[in-house]
Amino acid sequence: MKDYDVNKIKNIAFAGHNGSGKTSLTEAILFKSGAADRLGKTSDGTTVCDYDPEEIKRGISIGTSLASFEYNDYKVNILDTPGLFDFAAEMIEGIRAADTVMITVSAKSGVKVGARKAYEEAVKQGKSKMFVVTKIDDKDANFFNVLTELKTVFGPTVCPVVVPVISGGKIVSYVNLIEMRAYKYDDKGNAVETEMPTAEISEKFEYRIEGLVAAVSEAVAETSDDLMEKFFEGEPFTQKELIDGIHNGMNRGIITPVVCTSATELAGIDMLLKEIELLLPSPSEVYAAEAYNPAKDIVEVKCDVNEPLSAYIFKTIADPFVGKMSMIRIMSGKLSSNSEVVNSVTGNTEKIGKLYTLCGKKQTDVSCAYAGDIVVASKISANTGDTLSDVSRIIEFAQMEFPRPCYSMAVKAKAQGDEAKISTSMQRLTEEDPTLTYVQDENTKEQILSGLGEQHIEVAAAKLKSKFGVDVDLTVPRIAYKETIRKKVKVEGKHKKQSGGHGQYGHVWIEFEPCVSDTLVFEEKVFGGAVPKNYFPAVQKGLEDSVKKGVLAGCPVVGLKAILVDGSYHPVDSSEMAFKTAASIAYKEGLRQADPVLLEPIGTLKVTAPDDNTGDIMGELNKRRGRVLGMEPVSHGVTTIQAEVPIREMHDFAMYLRQTTRGLGSFTLDFERYEQLPANLLTEVISSLSAEE
Repeated sequence: MKDYDVNKIKNIAFAGHNGSGKTSLTEAILFKSGAADRLGKTSDGTTVCDYDPEEIKRGISIGTSLASFEYNDYKVNILDTPGLFDFAAEMIEGIRAADTVMITVSAKSGVKVGARKAYEEAVKQGKSKMFVVTKIDDKDANFFNVLTELKTVFGPTVCPVVVPVISGGKIVSYVNLIEMRAYKYDDKGNAVETEMPTAEISEKFEYRIEGLVAAVSEAVAETSDDLMEKFFEGEPFTQKELIDGIHNGMNRGIITPVVCTSATELAGIDMLLKEIELLLPSPSEVYAAEAYNPAKDIVEVKCDVNEPLSAYIFKTIADPFVGKMSMIRIMSGKLSSNSEVVNSVTGNTEKIGKLYTLCGKKQTDVSCAYAGDIVVASKISANTGDTLSDVSRIIEFAQMEFPRPCYSMAVKAKAQGDEAKISTSMQRLTEEDPTLTYVQDENTKEQILSGLGEQHIEVAAAKLKSKFGVDVDLTVPRIAYKETIRKKVKVEGKHKKQSGGHGQYGHVWIEFEPCVSDTLVFEEKVFGGAVPKNYFPAVQKGLEDSVKKGVLAGCPVVGLKAILVDGSYHPVDSSEMAFKTAASIAYKEGLRQADPVLLEPIGTLKVTAPDDNTGDIMGELNKRRGRVLGMEPVSHGVTTIQAEVPIREMHDFAMYLRQTTRGLGSFTLDFERYEQLPANLLTEVISSLSAEE
C-alpha cells in the first residue's frame, strides 16, 4: 500500500447486535471495492473477517478483525467487532481505534440491545456515528418502522440519507436524499439510475419523501447559523451544503445518518462507499486526543504527521505461529519498521520489527505508518492499552475501561503434566483478552478462569486446545467454606506410647474459645513448669497444622483462640513430636465440644439494571438468600440495587441477569465476610464437600 495523507484515511468500527449483519456488510464492502475477489458467507465460513477456526465453527464473530483496503485514493480501515455480549471487550477496543462507529440494525428485527450498547459506547468515547439498516431485502423487513424506532430510541439526531422505495412489498429502488436521485440494482449489485418515485409507485412514499427531505434539511440547518437562516427563509440546500452539513454534524455528534443496504444482493453498497468518502470525518478532523505527560499534566495530541510519534496499542492477538501481534493506532507522527520507541507505561524501549496491514488474515508488509493510520506489529512486548512514544515527547493515553469478569469456572488439565502448559497458554490468552482472568484461589487451590459469560469461557477453553494443544475440563468452582466454634471449652490432650527404649509422652490442657481472627491465636498460661517452655512451639505447631481441617467438613478453621494452661511431661520420653500429637488430640476433642459451625462466604453485590426489571431481580435475590440493602437511581430508567448474597448461590447469576434484562444489566460481586451457614443446608454442604475429596 502507498503512503496516505491523514485526510485520506477513514477508520470505521462496525458494531451492533449479534446477527445484525456486521460481517456480511464488511464482506460486501470488501468485494464491491475490489479488496476481495469473491463474496464470502458467514454460513459457509468463507468471510474475510471471520477467519479464526472457532469463528468458522460457531458461525459468529469472536474477535475484532481489521480489514484495510484502498478506495478512490482513500485508505479505509474497517474494524469488524463481535456483537455477542461475552466479547464486549472486542467492541470497546474496536471503537477506541476508530473515528466513526457504523451501527448495524436489522430491518427485520429492529433496534436490539447490541445496537444500544454500541451507541452508548460510541457516545462515551466521543465517536461519530452512522446507522446502517441491513437485510433490507428480507421478506419480513420494514425499513420505515425501523427508522421510526431509531428516532424514538436515539432521538432527533437520527437523519435518513438513503431510503428504499417499496411497492407491493418489494423494493423498487433506493433513493439518495442528498443527491435526490433514485437507483435500481441488478443481480450483480450494479446501480442504474431510475426515475424518482411517484404516487403511482407507492401511495405512501410521496408524502414520506417530502418529510424525509425536510428531516435532512432540518438536521443540516442545526450545524451552522448561516444554514439555519437559509432554512428559515425556505431556500433549498445545495448538494454540497447537505454533504458538508452532515459531515460537520457527524463530527460534532449532532447528526447520525441512516442508510440501508442488502449485503447479499450488494444493493446500496456503492452508495455506502460514497458516504464513507464524503460524510465520515478523517482522523485530522476529530477532536484532538488527550494524553498525560510524566508530570500527569493533560497534553492535547493533534493527529499530525509532523508531531513527535505517539501510538496506542488497542488490541493484542495471541498467535501460536507468528507470536504476539499488536494492533496499533498511530495518534501522531510516524512509526517505522526496524525502529526503537519508548513504552510510556513501562518505561522500556520497544524494538519495532516488521509492520504490516491486515485484510482479515492476509498480511501486507509496510515500511512505515503515518498519523491516523492503523498498523500491526509482531513480537513486541507491549500490551493492550500501552502507549508508544518518541523519546522527545513521552506521553501516555488513558486506558480503556472494560467490564469486570462475572462468570467463573475451575480449570483442570485432562492430561497429567499439562498444568504448566495451561499457565503459559492462559497468560497469552489473557494478554489478548482483558476481560479474561486466570488465578489460583488461595482457599480452594483451584485454578479459576473468569470471563463475561458461559460462551466466553467455552471459547477460551477451545482456544487453549486449538492454538496451544492443551485440553482442559471446566467445572463449577468449589466454595471456600470455613469452620469456627461458638463456645469456650477446656480439654485434655494426652499422647502416651511405650514401644521399647524411649517412649513418647506429651500431655496438655488447652482452653479453646471464639475470637475475631483469620488465623489461630495461640497463648500460654502455664505455671510451675508443668510443660517446659521448649515444648510451647511444638504445641503451637501441632495446633497450626490441625486448624487446616475442621471436624465438621474438613474445612479450614478461623476465629479460634487456643490457650495452653496446663499439662505434664516426662524427662526421658517427652519430645516435640509427642507434644505436637497431644495438641492435635486436644484440638479434635475441643472442637467437637465447642459447638462447631460451618461458615460460608458472603459477597457485596451491585446490580445495575433497567427500572422495569428491578422487581424481578429483587425477587430472584430473595430466592438466592440475598438481603437487599438499598436502591439508587443511576440515570434515566436505570437503577443500581445493592445487596449481600451468599457466594454459593451466585454461580449462574450472570446468565439469569442477561436473560432477564436482555443484556442491559450488569453487576459486580466482591467478597465481604463469612457468615454461619443455615442449619438446613449443613447436611447438603457436608455431603458435597465429602464427595469432592
